[in-house]
Amino acid sequence: MELADRAVGFMLSFISLAIFTYYTLWVVILPFVDHDHFIHQYFLPQEYAIIIPVFAGVMLLCFLCIFIGFVMLKSKKKKA
Repeated sequence: MELADRAVGFMLSFISLAIFTYYTLWVVILPFVDHDHFIHQYFLPQEYAIIIPVFAGVMLLCFLCIFIGFVMLKSKKKKA
């Protein structure tokens, strides 16, 4: 099981690093590159650089609130 845990950890680290690198290039470097450069075809429009993280944050907060609500309901049933 230890090998499988290491593989999952490596994949999660690799995916996180890839997303961080893509987002950093998209937000920090790309605005300084000419708009007719071919690299722009690999990135979404700049508006999505704000929309996607905000949407992901709202979804995370909704999931956390629902999870906490279910846990509170379960613990209330156990006390009764």
